[in-house]
Amino acid sequence: MADLLGRLHGRKHLITGNNDPPARSGLAGWSSVRPYAEIESNGFGLVLCHYPFRTLRNMSRGWLNLHGHSHGRLVPLLRQTDVGVDAWNFKPVTLAQITAGRRSRNKVAQSR
Repeated sequence: MADLLGRLHGRKHLITGNNDPPARSGLAGWSSVRPYAEIESNGFGLVLCHYPFRTLRNMSRGWLNLHGHSHGRLVPLLRQTDVGVDAWNFKPVTLAQITAGRRSRNKVAQSR
């Protein structure tokens, strides 16, 4: 894990979940390690947690819940996206890719 972390570019922040032992969360390559975060990035309000939320603070203001845990098997709600690597072909993705995917999924849902 330390080798993989060292090969990834950029700052890495770990939002811990049920499968993160101290050996992983204690690695030196993390810029931060925490179970929950609320941040604003590129004009988006984001609630970050390993677990998906059905409701969240600032939901009415358009904030998004980015989560893992469900391995791409949970039908997302409007303001919820599974960002686990197994839901994204085991590759890191940008916020722009996540929000673009949300727009295309929402268009498909609206056309039904």
